[in-house]
Amino acid sequence: MPPRERKPALAALAVLLILGGALATTLLVLRSGDRVSAIVVSQQIGAGQAFTEASMREVQIADTGIGYVAWSQRARVAENFARVTIIPGTLLTREMVVSSSREQGPGKAQVGLSLKPGQTPGTLERGDRVQVIHVPGGNSRERQGRVLAQSALVHQIGTPGASGANGRVTIIVDSSVSPEIVAYSSAGEIALAELPGAR
Repeated sequence: MPPRERKPALAALAVLLILGGALATTLLVLRSGDRVSAIVVSQQIGAGQAFTEASMREVQIADTGIGYVAWSQRARVAENFARVTIIPGTLLTREMVVSSSREQGPGKAQVGLSLKPGQTPGTLERGDRVQVIHVPGGNSRERQGRVLAQSALVHQIGTPGASGANGRVTIIVDSSVSPEIVAYSSAGEIALAELPGAR
């Protein structure tokens, strides 16, 4: 039998690979123990809507290198707007924040509505999108409802009145239709239809 040929270079390479894998594993384990303070969204924020400090809370997460926004930056975040609709429990990243908003810029108006049960969905939240519909009263010549705003942003949800009969909702619409919405709202002829797929 011929003598078995030894390959010290391959053996050394195998040892180096084993040591490298062990070192990488050790570094990952050690790094997973590093915790940083980040921002998690605690209230739904609609696309184009301003952040508030009340809508953010602090959370400790592992430092994975992902660009989460640090908790120390919360005051600066509160001066900006959401690029997309952000649901509660979402860790905030830089890509979710923009410095300007089309929803609250020129040509927009905030309209306050006082609605009765049945005129607004019970599941409505800040940041939702709704259709604003004129519902003709009994003395009106109109026979069916008419959409006044196709996709209005719900800016704020108020608490029901003391009697529980009314619900306050503030929406953002084009300023061109806001007078008409206000007029119909004062007559009790406004209803909101939620658009879950438009978030």
